[in-house]
This record gives sequence, C-alpha cells and structure tokens, in this order.
Amino acid sequence: MQRHLVPLVVAAALLCAGCSGGSGSAREAEKSGKASPSRSAEDHGAAVRAAVAATKKSSARIDERIEIGDGTAEYVVSVKGDFDWAGAKGRLAVALRNAASPGKTSPRMDEIFDGDTVYMGGFAEMEGSWGSIRRDKAEAHYVLRAPMNDPEHVLRQVAQMRRISKVGEETVNGTPAVHYRGVLPDETVTLRMAKDMRAKIDNAREKIGGITVYADAWIDRNGRIVRTRLDWPMGAAGAKVTMNLTDHGKPVRAKAPDPGKVVPMPSLGGPLPG
Repeated sequence: MQRHLVPLVVAAALLCAGCSGGSGSAREAEKSGKASPSRSAEDHGAAVRAAVAATKKSSARIDERIEIGDGTAEYVVSVKGDFDWAGAKGRLAVALRNAASPGKTSPRMDEIFDGDTVYMGGFAEMEGSWGSIRRDKAEAHYVLRAPMNDPEHVLRQVAQMRRISKVGEETVNGTPAVHYRGVLPDETVTLRMAKDMRAKIDNAREKIGGITVYADAWIDRNGRIVRTRLDWPMGAAGAKVTMNLTDHGKPVRAKAPDPGKVVPMPSLGGPLPG
C-alpha cells in the first residue's frame, strides 16, 4: 500500500557540506526589510501571531506552491483545496512535477482531513481505497514541508518567526495587505520533522556555521493571513514554500471515506505527503 502512495521519490540533495546559508538575493531581501528597534519587533510579532490566531478561527481556500531544487533540477509540489481550521477538516489535492518537464504527467494524491485523522488516496491503482494516519503522528521528511501538507503546521511555524520587520503595504490577490518579514528559529525549522532529517540538518548546521530560513507573512485589513512564504536559500539549491489563502470564511465540505475502504498506516513519507 505504501509503495503506491509514494510513486515518485525526489532525488534532490537539499543538504550538503558545501551549501551556503543564504543567497545574495535572500540577503538583499533581508536588508530591504531591515529590522526595527526591539520594541517595534515585539509589536510586529504580536501582529503576526494575532493574524494567525484569527485565521485559525475560520476557513480559507488553499493554493500552495512548494519549490525544491538541488542546483541542477527543480521540482514543484502544488497543494490546492479548502481547509477549515476551526472545524478541523479539509480536502486538498497534491501534485508533483519536474519544472523542466511542464507537459509531463504529474503524480497526484488526494487528502481528506477529518478531526484527528488524515486520509490519502486518489491513485488509480488503489481502486478507491484510502490510507490513513493520525494527524499528530505524521512527520515531515523534507525541508520546509508540513506533515501531510497540513496548512495548520505552516501557520504554526509562521507564528514562531523572530526578528520581524514591517516591509510595507502590498496588494496580494487583489487584497491590500501589510507585509512582515522575519526568520524561523532552528527548532521551528525542524518542528515535527523525522529524526533522520533532523540529523541531516543538524549536521549541515555544524559544518556551515548556521542556517537561515526566512519567513514572510501578509496580513489583510481584517487581520487575517492572506499569504505566507518560507524560504531556505542554499546557494544554487534551496526550498521555498508560498501559501496563498483566499475566500476566508467559505464553507468547507470534507467527508471521511467509508471505513471499509481505509487502511491505517503507522507512518508515511514521500514527496507527495511531505
């Protein structure tokens, strides 16, 4: 069953001894969002945390793009659907493609979130069956990936960003928003990450003397998150995750599969589940 759920393994080596902690463009981005005095940084942090809390009280349309590269190849994972944080339910469609082959058929997977369980399926070879895993037991196996693509995990990471500065006002998907920029603490980068991947990151951190992951949040006039971005530049390689949230408050319909078609799984990894 697990073999079908991970039809393609991304061979991108995202951590290596020769990787740098940040690219020139990322350093320029940090410079443009120059940190404010500590009191203002605290205020900015409070604004971001309040926006995350407000967003988690409702629902939204999810449109997420995950870009992963090793300097020679780039893979893009798209996550689209609806999610209700307050109701603990949602339905997402996940697809993976090689950016160099836009016309090639992409591996795909469907996900249903229902309470404390995540169901995954949608593969023709599974003949309508679904795998399931406890939401709190799922782990991340790649950098900047949320366990089972859980949007709540992304918001949790954003709420923990530090050294926050206010970049300015921008328009996101036609909505006026205030843009904030900061960095993620080391423990937030590895939050709920599989043990072997945490070890690789710790090893890379020791060899290059530190790793910087940049975090951005855009907040609309209603105090809700409309876009997040996590960016880990590593020279020619790296990972970047951009999540757009629209249609706040929309009804979300997500029904768990028939129990007779569900196979519980103690663990799950791969490029689609994350």
